[in-house]
Amino acid sequence: MKIECIRTYQLEHRLGEPFGFSQWSYDTRRALLVEVVAEGVSGWGECYGPAEVTQTAVAGFYAPQLMRRDPLQTDALWHALWQSSLDYARRGVMMGAMSGLDMALWDLKGKALGRPVCELLGGRFRDSVPCYATGMYFREMSEDALIDVLTAEAVGYRQQGFRLMKIKVGKNLPFDLRLIAAVRRALPEVTLMADANHAFDLPEAIRVGRALDEHGYAWFEEPLSPELPGAYRQLHEKLDLALAAGECEQTRWGFQSLLAPGGVQIAQPDLAFCGGPSEALKIRAVASALGINVIPHAWGTMLNLAAATHFLASGYQEPGRAEVTGPILEYDRTPNPLRDELFQIPLCIQDGIARVPTAAGLGVDVDRAAMRSFCVKETEIL
Repeated sequence: MKIECIRTYQLEHRLGEPFGFSQWSYDTRRALLVEVVAEGVSGWGECYGPAEVTQTAVAGFYAPQLMRRDPLQTDALWHALWQSSLDYARRGVMMGAMSGLDMALWDLKGKALGRPVCELLGGRFRDSVPCYATGMYFREMSEDALIDVLTAEAVGYRQQGFRLMKIKVGKNLPFDLRLIAAVRRALPEVTLMADANHAFDLPEAIRVGRALDEHGYAWFEEPLSPELPGAYRQLHEKLDLALAAGECEQTRWGFQSLLAPGGVQIAQPDLAFCGGPSEALKIRAVASALGINVIPHAWGTMLNLAAATHFLASGYQEPGRAEVTGPILEYDRTPNPLRDELFQIPLCIQDGIARVPTAAGLGVDVDRAAMRSFCVKETEIL
């Protein structure tokens, strides 16, 4: 097979109501989809990051290097792209561009070979993966009202079948402490996590982490700056719950630097940003050598969600035992037509459980007609 065409689609949808977290607010959902075509077979991928920038990186720099190459040679192609931009793209948005291309190549490879991606990543350990609902984002209203709205949102997810969910913290300490307690009171039997999106300094993180410990939360995600991996060990020594991080990190070398100091117990690469499925496998090997489990960050469309599902289906939990708690899949529940209206065959998720696709490739199909209504810029490399 030879790659004959690479297309990119910059998608955009204006939201009816903005939602926010510790760093900023969203009023628009954006995504960049990548299509790699070889002998009439299309593989699809997704890039995490600013869509207009990653589109330029894919179409203007990386895609021309892949033309007429064999798409089944995923590792060789990844290394060629890595070497071509090594001096200035070891981290950042260009790695996000590489990630989307790599994801598309794995989808194409699976379709060409007639196998689901999880089987090509190493084997199918499981046929389903429990999901945790990510939500409880901040909105513009009084804090008293917001506590009630977010607690009701969490209860709603439980009524939809979710037994695991993740709240947002990092608005301000008094609010965060109230929200942590309120959601736990409302859902005493649910597995809860909290995500700060690197909002806190170390003393603040200790205070919030102790409240999470008190209320039985399972993990504390990104409490500290991604630039201070050593501080995670200091925080870990003060708390009982697991610390999770890595959605801002990329490549096996970046994760080695994040995990080596100790403190982070759950690594969270995003397959649309960390280097793609090819690099996620190497990240998992680095984490495994340190006894650390990998639970991908999953944000965006069904493509990234399906890639994370296949990745989880092909892995095992450290250190392993006869009765092991399986991996869990992040399922963003914020409004996103680019996820919910764009796929004629979506990932099957019912009662908080994702079914691992059995179709060839990633197992989700883009609805081209629906995509056109969201597309603001398209490129094609021949």
